[in-house]
Amino acid sequence: MDKLTRCAFVFAGQGAQAPGMGQSLAAASEAAREVFAHVDALRPGTSDMCFSGDAQELMQTINTQPGIWAVEMAAVAALEEAGIVARAAAGFSLGEMAALAYAQAASFDEVFGLVCARARHMEKAASKQDAGMAAVMKLDAATIEELCEHFESVWPVNYNCPGQIVVAGLTDQLTEFAVEVKASGGLARPLKVSSAFHSPLMAQASQDFGADIAQVSFAEPSVALYSNVTGRPQTHEEIARLLQLQMARPVRWQDTIEHLVKEQGIDTFVELGPGTTLSGLIARTAPEVTTLNVCDEESLIKTVEVLTR
Repeated sequence: MDKLTRCAFVFAGQGAQAPGMGQSLAAASEAAREVFAHVDALRPGTSDMCFSGDAQELMQTINTQPGIWAVEMAAVAALEEAGIVARAAAGFSLGEMAALAYAQAASFDEVFGLVCARARHMEKAASKQDAGMAAVMKLDAATIEELCEHFESVWPVNYNCPGQIVVAGLTDQLTEFAVEVKASGGLARPLKVSSAFHSPLMAQASQDFGADIAQVSFAEPSVALYSNVTGRPQTHEEIARLLQLQMARPVRWQDTIEHLVKEQGIDTFVELGPGTTLSGLIARTAPEVTTLNVCDEESLIKTVEVLTR
């Protein structure tokens, strides 16, 4: 296998958003600009929101998800323009929707429609709850799971990497949970999200999303497409069920990365989309691999240089 065949694309999730995201990328790549133009034709104003929206606007789920997805697909287009391909794809939460599109399991327009529907359902659920999420560090999974059991509405929802798990729950209970985490020698850090995603509080949103998913006929993925729910590759027959479950189930990110390395022989991960959060998680899970990212012109140039060297 050459280097490119040992490469996986991974896509960021909600919380990675930042003002100006994608603007430098669009300036550097014609293919990226075409993606933003296409997205704007489907959802007017999306690129302007990415390039010029403030932090508060971008934090609203109804805006966050279409915006991040657009940046991710623009990054993919810029890499493909340079001849860079991957043998596998995975995405963190929302990022799985970009992985789905990259793997050609559904068309660009179909997946973007699902992204917008997903955002609407999650925004609706968020508006009915005073809830949030927090990353817990310095404690093992078993300890965090035990602490969650002390609360009726706090759950472990993102198994990110060794030493970091994200929990979700009602805000008042998260405050009390953080106190217990500190007493146990850990640290709980609030995340830039508006609700308790991947928890039972998203059950109704997940059910509603199922009706949108049912309108899409999925094709067999063109590359190995890994699921958040299982941490394993999925066939076209599994995609609809797993996409619906994903909204209210934990993200098995550590398992996903470990399986990509072991099962696919991946030694290079390219994070696509704003930020470098996934690169940090991957480095802690599989320190032997190379991590790169594409979020702007500078990172695009560096990644292309490394992968075509």
